Amino acid sequence: MSIPALPSLQQLENAEEFLARHIGIDAADEARMLPVIGSETRAELIDGIVPAAIRRAKPMRLPAPLTEADALAELKAIAAKNKVFKSFIGQGYYGTHTPGVILRNVLENPAWYTAYTPYQAEISQGRMEALLNFQTMVCDLTGMAIANASMLDEATAAAEAMTLAKRSVKSKSNVFLVSGDCHPQTIEVIRTRAAPLGIEVKVSTVSETLPHLMVSGEFFGVLAQYPATTGHVHDLRPLAGHAHQCDAAFCVAADLLALTLLAPPGEWDADIVCGTTQRFGMPLCNGGPHAAYLACRDEFKRSLPGRLVGVSIDTHGQPAYRLALQTREQHIRREKATSNICTAQVLPAVVASMYAVYHGPDGLTRIAQRVAALTAILAQGLAQMGREPVNATAFDSLTIRTGDDTPKIIERAQAAGVNLRQRLQQHLGISLDETTTRADIETLWALFVPAGTAMPRFDDLAGTAPRLPEDLRRTSAFLTHPVFNTHKSETAMLRYIRSLSDKDLALDRSMIPLGSCTMKLNATSEMIPITWPEFANIHPFAPAEQLVGYAQLDAQLRAWLCEATGYAGISLQPNAGSQGEYAGLLAIRSFHEAKGQGHRNICLIPSSAHGTNPASAQMVGLQVVVTACDAQGNVDMDDLKRACEKHSDKLAAVMITYPSTHGVFETRVKELCELVHEHGGRVYVDGANMNALVGVAAPGEFGGDVSHLNLHKTFCIPHGGGGPGVGPVCVVEDLVPYLPGHATAGVASSGVGAVSAAPLGNAAVLPISWMYCRMMGAKGLQAATETAILSANYISARLKDHYPTLYASPNGHVAHECILDLRPLKDTSGVTAEDVAKRLIDYGFHAPTLSFPVPGTLMVEPTESEPLAELDRFIDAMIAIRGEIRRVEEGVWPKDDNPLKHAPHTAASLLGTEWAHPYSRELGAFPLAELKRAKYWPPIGRVDNVYGDRNLFCSCVPVDAYQETEKA
Repeated sequence: MSIPALPSLQQLENAEEFLARHIGIDAADEARMLPVIGSETRAELIDGIVPAAIRRAKPMRLPAPLTEADALAELKAIAAKNKVFKSFIGQGYYGTHTPGVILRNVLENPAWYTAYTPYQAEISQGRMEALLNFQTMVCDLTGMAIANASMLDEATAAAEAMTLAKRSVKSKSNVFLVSGDCHPQTIEVIRTRAAPLGIEVKVSTVSETLPHLMVSGEFFGVLAQYPATTGHVHDLRPLAGHAHQCDAAFCVAADLLALTLLAPPGEWDADIVCGTTQRFGMPLCNGGPHAAYLACRDEFKRSLPGRLVGVSIDTHGQPAYRLALQTREQHIRREKATSNICTAQVLPAVVASMYAVYHGPDGLTRIAQRVAALTAILAQGLAQMGREPVNATAFDSLTIRTGDDTPKIIERAQAAGVNLRQRLQQHLGISLDETTTRADIETLWALFVPAGTAMPRFDDLAGTAPRLPEDLRRTSAFLTHPVFNTHKSETAMLRYIRSLSDKDLALDRSMIPLGSCTMKLNATSEMIPITWPEFANIHPFAPAEQLVGYAQLDAQLRAWLCEATGYAGISLQPNAGSQGEYAGLLAIRSFHEAKGQGHRNICLIPSSAHGTNPASAQMVGLQVVVTACDAQGNVDMDDLKRACEKHSDKLAAVMITYPSTHGVFETRVKELCELVHEHGGRVYVDGANMNALVGVAAPGEFGGDVSHLNLHKTFCIPHGGGGPGVGPVCVVEDLVPYLPGHATAGVASSGVGAVSAAPLGNAAVLPISWMYCRMMGAKGLQAATETAILSANYISARLKDHYPTLYASPNGHVAHECILDLRPLKDTSGVTAEDVAKRLIDYGFHAPTLSFPVPGTLMVEPTESEPLAELDRFIDAMIAIRGEIRRVEEGVWPKDDNPLKHAPHTAASLLGTEWAHPYSRELGAFPLAELKRAKYWPPIGRVDNVYGDRNLFCSCVPVDAYQETEKA
C-alpha cells in the first residue's frame, strides 16, 4: 500500500481561501448538477447563457484574495488610521451607549440581521412586533397619531415630510419654508429633493426670521427644528397655528430624547414630525446606518410614505402583525408613485425600539434629565468665565460666541482629542449626550477659559436648573404600554429578544429563495468590523484628518466596484438602492440641463421593470412612458424604437434591468443601448441583478451610462429585515461630475446636491463589502456569479416537469433566477401561488418572490451560497407540494379544504380538540419525514390582509386583546 503524498504549501494555503466558505457548491456537487441541466461544464453553461456580445473583454483587476484572518488584519490596519475623538459636534449625531444585551443579541445576531423584508407576515412576527414597538415609541414621544416603520435618515425623512405635506394640504403654492436653524445637511437634502419637483425652498436667515417669511401666506408647508441646531428651544406653537390659517402643513424635525422633557409637537397641533432615532442605542457610525422616523396626523396616514406595520387577525382570530397597505406605491401605482417604499432601516429601528423597551419611560427620562442638567451646568460655568452661550434655552446644545479666540480654542480641542462644532466664523457649538461625564464638562471648560480666569468648580454648580422653557415642559405620559415597562432585568430582556427572533425565519435557519433579492451568505468575518470603535464611534462631520481610514476604505471599495461594473466613477453616498436609483437619474437630468437640454424629461421604462424604477423617475421630475415586453419577456425592441422616435427630442433616459426582471439575459441589449444613444438619451441599467454579472459582463462596457448597485444584495451587506442597505451610483466618464455632492461636508458637485444626510451614507456597513471583495478576489467573484447561474438552472431543470419556468432563453436556460409559472394550477385545483408560498412555511422555507414580476408566479433565486443539500431540500418540498395539488386536482381533497388552503399550520391549530379536515394532522405538520427532526413552527395562521387594511391599527396591541382571543 502506497503512502499518499503530502500536500504542498501552496495547496494548503489555497485550501484556506474564503471562496469555499462563501460558495456552497463544490466540484462534486457541480458534477451532479451539470448533467441535470444538460451541460458538460460550467464554462459551457455560462457560454450558452451570457450573450457573447456583452462578455467582459478583460478580467477584473482586483487584489489577490486574502484569508479571513489576513483580510481582518488588513482592515484593522485601515481602521486604525481613523482617529476616535470625543465628539461634541451634535448636528443630529450623538454618542450613545448600546446596551450589551441589544448589541450582542440584535445588532450582532444573524437571526436579526439576515432576515428579509417582512412581506410574508406569518414568518415575520418577531421583527414586526419590534417595528410596531418602534412605531408606538415614535407616536408616544411625538404625540402624533401614526408613524411608519422607519426612514433612511433625518434629512431624507424631512424631504419626505415636505412631499407628504405637498400632497396632503389645500394650499396650491409650490413654496416650502425652512427655518435656517434646522440642521444644514437637512436643508441641503431638502433642496436636492425639491428642485426636480418644481418646489421652491425658502430658508430663513438671521435677519429674516421664519415668522417673517410666513407673513405672505404663500407656502404649502413649513419645517422647523425642535430643539434647533443652535440649541435654542423655540416656542413653535404660534407658527403652527399660522400655517393652518394658510392651509399649509407645519412640519417639525424633533429630537426624541428631548421630547421626554419637552411638550411634543402633536400636542401643539403639528401636522408632520420627523427625525432620527440614532441616539437610541445606535453608534455614530460615521453617519449611518441609523433609523429615521416620520409621523403624521391621522388624516395623512394613507399618504404616509415608507412601510407601515399594522395589526390584523389570522385565520384563527388571533392578533397578527402585517405590513399595512403594502401593495401601494410603486408595487401598484408605479409611475404615479409619490415616494419609494424601499426607504427603511429596519435593523437600526429594531435597536432603537429595543433601547426604549430596555430603558422604559423612566430610564429615557433619566437619561434626558441628566443631559439637560449637564448642559445647564456647562452653560453656567461658561457664563462665569465670560462665555455666556448665545441661546438662553437649551436641551443638550449650546452656541458660544468665541470671536477671535475661535482658532485657539479649536487648536486646544484638537490637542485634547475633542471635536467641537464650528458655527459661522466666530461661534462654536457644543452638544452633550448620554455618554457625557463630569470629566468631560471640566475638559470643555478648560478649552474655553480665558487667560487669567478661574475655572468653575463642578460641585458648586451641581444644582443649576435646566435651561428648558417652563411653558414647554412635557406633562403627558408616554410609553405606557406594558412592553416598555416589563423587561427591567437583563434576563427578561434577553428572553424577550429571543422570543421574537424565534418567531421569524431568517437565513440562519434556512434558504430564503427570493428572486431579485439575492439572499446570500453574510459571513461572520465580514460582519465583525462593523462594531469596531474605529468605524462605529466616528462622527460624520469630524475633521478629514480623523477620517483617513474611512477615506481609504471609500477609495478602495469604489475602485473595486468600478472594476466590477466597468464604470468610471462611483459614489457610495446613497444609503439604499432606491436612493442610488434616485441619484443616478438626478445625474442624468443634471447632465442634460448642463448641455442646455433641460427639456428632456421622458423616461422610457419596460413593463417588466422593478417597481422602484418608475417611482424613482417620478421623484426626479421625469415623465414615465411604459414600453412593452414581448411574449418571451424581453424588451419589445419594435415598441421601444417607436417610443424613442416619438419622444426623440425629449428623451432623457431608458431604465432597464439586466439580466431582465424575468430572469433572462436579453441578447439585444447592446442594440438597445445604441438605439437610445442615437436619440440623445442615456441608458440606466438597474443593478439589482448584478449577482448574475460580476466578472462575466459589465454594464459600463456594454452600453450602460448609469447603474446603481445593491451592496445588500450582490456584495453581502445583509438585508437586516428590510435595511440597512447601500445603493452606490455608478456612472460613465462624462457623468462623473454629476455624482452627488455634499456641501455640508465640503464635497463639491457640478449639479447634484446631497441625497443622504451623511457624506458617506451608511458608512459603517461598507466594511462588509470591502471584506467580501478582499477575500474573494476577481476569480472568486466570477465563480460566485457562475455558481448562482448554475444553481438557478439546476432548480429550473429539476422542477420543469412540475412547475414550468415562464421565461427562458432559446436553449431553455435562465440567468440567476427563474420564474415558476403556477397560473394554470388555479384553474385545475383552485390553488394559487400564495397558497404554495404559505404551504412552504410548513416545510420550513421562506417563500420565493410572490406574484412579481408576473401575477400568479413564484420567482426563485438560490444564490451561490446555498449548498446542494439545501437546494435539493427546497426542490423536494416544491415537488411534494405539487403532489398535494395533484390530490386536489384528483378530487381526493376539496378545493377549499386541503393543506394548501389552511397553510401555514400552527401548533395550536393542530393540537385542538377538533379536526374536521380531510387530511391528517400529521400531514399538516410534517409533510416530509425529516421535519420531525427539526421543525419551524409558525407563530400564527394565515393573516387576513383585507381586515387589516379596513381596520388600520398601527400601534402596540393592548394586552387584553390577546386575553380575549385566548378566552374565545
